[in-house]
Amino acid sequence: MINWEAHACLPLHPAADFSPMDALRAAGVNYVSVNVGMDMNPVSQIMAVIAAFRTRIAANPDRYRLVSSVEEIREAAAAGVLAIGFDLEGAMPLQEHTEMVALYRELGVRQIHFAYNRNNSVADGCHDEARGLTPLGLRMVRAVNKAGLLMDCSHTGRRCSLDIMAASSKPVIFSHANPLALVEHGRNITDEQIRACAATGGVVCISGVSAFLGTPTPDASDMVRHVAYVAGLVGAQHVGIGLDISFRQDELNDNPPGDYDPDYWWPKAAGYDRSVQRMTYTPVETWRLLPEALRQVGLGAAEIEGVMGDNMMRVAGIAWQHA
Repeated sequence: MINWEAHACLPLHPAADFSPMDALRAAGVNYVSVNVGMDMNPVSQIMAVIAAFRTRIAANPDRYRLVSSVEEIREAAAAGVLAIGFDLEGAMPLQEHTEMVALYRELGVRQIHFAYNRNNSVADGCHDEARGLTPLGLRMVRAVNKAGLLMDCSHTGRRCSLDIMAASSKPVIFSHANPLALVEHGRNITDEQIRACAATGGVVCISGVSAFLGTPTPDASDMVRHVAYVAGLVGAQHVGIGLDISFRQDELNDNPPGDYDPDYWWPKAAGYDRSVQRMTYTPVETWRLLPEALRQVGLGAAEIEGVMGDNMMRVAGIAWQHA
């Protein structure tokens, strides 16, 4: 069994401490998708982060490995090494050029969604006006499919996410999203979105963020309640885990340079308090508790292995093929 963490955040700073990666590895995680930039981050900042993270990974081959295939994940797991891929949260780092998708793939990006909460020229954010996927967005979906990245719809507007899933020729995922039916929040997704994701062959990875789970102190039982809902709706083969822990390091300022307004990206009208500063996260140790918690809600052994990571391995095996 492969344990797949679909989304984690280190500070977007070249000096970010990598010890959270060691904590994930110690908790049994075999693969983690690490964020390297969002729509509010300029390309100069993103490139500095990618360069620093790649250097850190290469300097510690006994602990980390930057991977590009599911076979390499299995090899890393067999060697006791944490497999890592990068993800982008938003299309603005693509600078409206479809060719940028393949370039980011060469640098280690394996997963992307197109809008971080707010609208851009490619797609809609979940906390903005609904327009749908733009013509440029349609070309970007095709570029993502061709380059071999996981097409993600987290943080994306509901109508726009349905457009993306209809346009994609490969399975689509939500790397960190929870059912709206359980917790009313603009970041959570409707049953229609969940069914559409499953129809692509994709996976909804449950987030461990307090606001999206509906509790200030989330734990494994809160996670599996959301897993069980999605599994009951579309089948356990379409559920995964994306704890979405933001590993803050207070000594590092990773804010975007220039005129940066966090209240724009995390609007108070959408239920955020001091942007994301008051959010709490399901702890890393949750990974060790999940198998038993999943058994408690009635999942069988094969279903548990799927939720823990095999479902994402299946999807990545398809999505990461490139022309």
